[in-house]
Amino acid sequence: MLNVILWLPLAAGVLALVAPRATVRWTVLAGALGTLVLAVVLAFDFTVGDAALQHAVDESWIPDLGVRYQLGVDGISLFLVVLTALLWEGAVAFSALRGYPEDGRVRLYYFLLALAETAALGAFLAQDLLLFVLFFDLMLVPFFFLIGAFGNGERIVATTKMIVYTLVGSLLMLVGAIAVAILVSQQTGELSFSMQTLSENLLSTGNQTWIFCFFAAAFLVKMPAFPIHGWMPDAYRAAPIPVLVLLSGVLAKVGAYGFLRVALPIFPDATADLQELVLVIGVASILYGSVMAFTQNDTRLVAGYSSVAQLGFITIGIFSLRPEGANGAVLQMVNHGLVVAGIFLIIAVLWARTGTDDLRRMGGQALRAPVLAALFLVVTLATLAMPGSANFIGEFYILNGVFQSKIVFAFVAATGVAMAAFYALRLYQRTMHNRLPEGATSREISLRDGVVLAPLVAVIVGLALYPGLILDRGEASVAGKIEAVAMADCADESFARSDGGRYVLAFGACADDRYGINDELEEQIRNRLDDTPGGGRWTGYGPVVTTDPLVELSTRGAFSPHSDDNSSAPSLPSPFPR
Repeated sequence: MLNVILWLPLAAGVLALVAPRATVRWTVLAGALGTLVLAVVLAFDFTVGDAALQHAVDESWIPDLGVRYQLGVDGISLFLVVLTALLWEGAVAFSALRGYPEDGRVRLYYFLLALAETAALGAFLAQDLLLFVLFFDLMLVPFFFLIGAFGNGERIVATTKMIVYTLVGSLLMLVGAIAVAILVSQQTGELSFSMQTLSENLLSTGNQTWIFCFFAAAFLVKMPAFPIHGWMPDAYRAAPIPVLVLLSGVLAKVGAYGFLRVALPIFPDATADLQELVLVIGVASILYGSVMAFTQNDTRLVAGYSSVAQLGFITIGIFSLRPEGANGAVLQMVNHGLVVAGIFLIIAVLWARTGTDDLRRMGGQALRAPVLAALFLVVTLATLAMPGSANFIGEFYILNGVFQSKIVFAFVAATGVAMAAFYALRLYQRTMHNRLPEGATSREISLRDGVVLAPLVAVIVGLALYPGLILDRGEASVAGKIEAVAMADCADESFARSDGGRYVLAFGACADDRYGINDELEEQIRNRLDDTPGGGRWTGYGPVVTTDPLVELSTRGAFSPHSDDNSSAPSLPSPFPR
């Protein structure tokens, strides 16, 4: 199923290149709709509580370089795949129903949209590090042309800045990926880019640190985060609205997702050591993005800087290094994607009525458009994390995790919640209320715009009623990533005890106090032990069936022999899930 989900959009895009001009946009729309249907089926078919990859694909691709075609989905990536499919279907439908682009280059435009969807899905599904890097970089290509060729205003300046910032980050990540594979191969004797293999054979702390910094630079630029967000204002002003929906709603999430998928399990020592540095960046993004959002008059930049702030919340949730904080970050990634997509679509609707993106020249739109005003109100309340919304639950989980981990950062970050209310309500009031400016018209949302916007709002309301849909499915996978860091940082205090011929993992006070890894969490994740008792690979919590003597966890994340009578026993390699 994952192969079909991944390649269906691109197949539709290629078909559109040779299809009659009148059917081009509908061909790509059909591909996007089919991908969305399959993504929803995938979500329903997902086994809750299972931390392992599901629907995995593993084929040899470039054997001489150790590169495999590995795909898989877990609780972290599942709803990001659904979000990607949903927003792409909305963006393509919005473009098709409005007859965009108007200059006749429909084949190029819709092919680029299709290529971009496959690249984004690939980044969320890839389980081979080099494959992840390739999809991560491939996303840049279609968006470069979508903004440069179909944008407005200073689109050349915007694309130049975007390519410079993101290309530098991507090149650093490529160097880091090659370096980690080569360094691990010196330990294992075999070159491999498999994320599982890399997470089971950890590098020294020094090597982890500099490679982590390379990956972090790429992820933070993509999000973007303060202070490496310089490409964002020009790109957001120049991009066509459907492209902007995808840029802010999906591509920004790939950077945050990369921390959970790559950084935490492969560089756990560096993650623990650099936790406070990334928290500083996250909190700075919250404060800077919030202040800039309520000082802007350009509606696109209000939404753009609010995204910087919201991605700051997601960042600190991940780097709280607590299960609840990281799980809240996964929920908030989906929440923000839905909300920011709704905001940008409404901005396009307002531009059609006022001819401007300037808040000072808007107002009075609710006069004859109660349905539009109601839809916008739901999106606004979700943006400011009104109690009862899924955004509120996401931020609550995030701040709860940060409070338990680094309380000072939590107090500072909490001010961003108040500032979000200011810029969200300011955007709504300035557009919907006050006097109707001269030359502007107030009219109800059209059917063609409503069929795109209303489903997004319906999903926002649905998640508000049942945020557990995402939280329950992400809990086990997220806990596994946090446990990787906890065990790297607290291995000296953690041990496995013998209980009737069974090993039971026990965590020290460090893992419990800092990371929330405790007996209750142990019971939530099932053990998976390969091969025979006494050897094999541990890919989960819980008792390990083995007859070896009592063992103690070493700082390398492996079992080392230890017992009261100093008897020896073979080590169990790489016991922790990555």
